[in-house]
Amino acid sequence: MRRSHVTTVSLLVALALAACTNAKDVLEPSAITPPAASAQPAPGAQGGTTATVAATSPTAPAATTSTAATTTTPLTSAQSAAILSKTRLQIAPIVGASVEAATPLTAELQTRARQRGITLAGSADQTATHVLKGYFSAISEGKDTTVIYVWDVYDPSGNRLHRINGQMKAPSGAGAGGDSWKGVSPATMQSIADQTIDQFAAFLGGKAG
Repeated sequence: MRRSHVTTVSLLVALALAACTNAKDVLEPSAITPPAASAQPAPGAQGGTTATVAATSPTAPAATTSTAATTTTPLTSAQSAAILSKTRLQIAPIVGASVEAATPLTAELQTRARQRGITLAGSADQTATHVLKGYFSAISEGKDTTVIYVWDVYDPSGNRLHRINGQMKAPSGAGAGGDSWKGVSPATMQSIADQTIDQFAAFLGGKAG
């Protein structure tokens, strides 16, 4: 009877220990407290770094844009007029154009220059500040004639300062006898003269600015 009691006690103790062991296995699995919980601040730290960079990186371009804006100072109309009034332009003989085409061109150059406030200097005038030399050619294709022109702007010492070039189609009707210039109307040459003086004036204003 005593041995049976001891055996019963032993069994009870064994069962109690088994129960404790099973309870531990259930209450403390690694899935309940995953390592991700302890590593949670890491993404937050990375997000904070990214936010800091994104917030500070636009600062440099903004400063650069501000600096560039301060260096650009457009000329006023009074400043442009003052620059043009100090200019004495000498127009050299036109190269490549026929006399019939060069005559309305030269006349319109002089008229447009006066309209823009530019003083014209004669061929023997030593006080010219700029010399304008023009080179022309006319090309006929079918019934159309295209006038191609190049102007070089020189200083009194002969240094080239600027180049103006372009082309313009003349009204339909090619020149007779293979002479392309006969198909170019005075209005076409006058339009070229207007554009030339306007671009020359724009060059003076941009150079002075």
